[in-house]
Amino acid sequence: MRFGLLFGMQLPRPWGPDAESRLFHEVLDQIELADRLGFDNVWCPEHHFLEEYSHLSASEVFLGAVSQRTRTIRIGHAVMLMPPAFNPTARVAERIATLDILSGGRVEFGTGESTTPTELLGFGIERATKRDQWAEAVDAAARMFVEEPFAGYDGEYVSMPVRNVLPKPVQRPHPPMWMACGNRDAIRLAAHRGLGALNFSFFGPAETRKWVDTYYEGIASEECVPAGFAVNAQIAATIPMMCHRDEATAVDRAVDGIQFFNFGLGYYGGFGSPSPGRTDVWEVFQRERAERGMDRAAFGRLGGPLGNPARGAIGTPEQIRELLRRHEEAGLDQAIFLVQGGGMRHEDVCESLELFATEVMPEFKDRHDKAELRKAERLRPAVDAALARREPARTADPGYRVLPRSKH
Repeated sequence: MRFGLLFGMQLPRPWGPDAESRLFHEVLDQIELADRLGFDNVWCPEHHFLEEYSHLSASEVFLGAVSQRTRTIRIGHAVMLMPPAFNPTARVAERIATLDILSGGRVEFGTGESTTPTELLGFGIERATKRDQWAEAVDAAARMFVEEPFAGYDGEYVSMPVRNVLPKPVQRPHPPMWMACGNRDAIRLAAHRGLGALNFSFFGPAETRKWVDTYYEGIASEECVPAGFAVNAQIAATIPMMCHRDEATAVDRAVDGIQFFNFGLGYYGGFGSPSPGRTDVWEVFQRERAERGMDRAAFGRLGGPLGNPARGAIGTPEQIRELLRRHEEAGLDQAIFLVQGGGMRHEDVCESLELFATEVMPEFKDRHDKAELRKAERLRPAVDAALARREPARTADPGYRVLPRSKH
């Protein structure tokens, strides 16, 4: 099992004059520490206008800084929003390839479409068509990575003439591609498109087994026609994490931040009606958390094994090891730890990462490489069959020319 970290730049009110700057630089320090400690991946979302929940709207810029502060940790978009009004598709391909070059081939390319009215309506994107927009953009971006020149695209949402989209990524045919998933239908779609499944819902080991089985059944099926030119057969799940030798201390340090993450997700994605620049989401959370099942009692009693999805991996090293063994046995490829939420303190996050890396991580690292080799061997026939179903890269018309300015 690999271990990743998710940073969304949550910043509850009230805000001081340097609050955003301090947060961004603290997270850079946390990622640099994670790189030294041997974590496998760092993941950053792209969100717009989601006050307090996520202030990370230019993740490609932030991850460029990460690439220069780290050496081995893989650098993931979780996710880049693909409808063209968010990000024109050629610009997506250019940014991903540039980041891959700057990082020395460490990029993971997560894709998504957004779920919040605040973001979708802010960019004029219709909810009814966002999945189709995502699908076209993912297909076109994959072609831009490998076709030289890109042979053009004439879709309903993505349209572009023949151009040589530059630069090309270090990883060939392109960085591993992923899809944001929030339910089993999305997991199945990711599998049918040969994409890694990035799950952002919290669930326990029993549910992990169901999602893993659904995913790998899809990878092995004849319905698997890759969106890219490689199959990224991996499933990852987001798990809250705070590691401390004293269980009560771990809970105290994490409970407000993790529950605020969940509340903010529901507030912007479902039940909330924010007034831009005016609504104090942290104050609403404090007022409504109990009635929405987000008081401290929701974390369960102390002293027992972990398994409550809302609690995640918040506890002692022994508790976290036992929980992760069950996720590993269920077939999870990567645990992505949510370690920055609400008002969680920088010092507490760093202490937690260090303790986890020292007392939990080594056991799983020792088993990972052999398990990956066995999985690759088992999946090779299905992956080869899937790639054979994928339309190959195209060759542009050699007679195509860009008209001179005088002919426009």
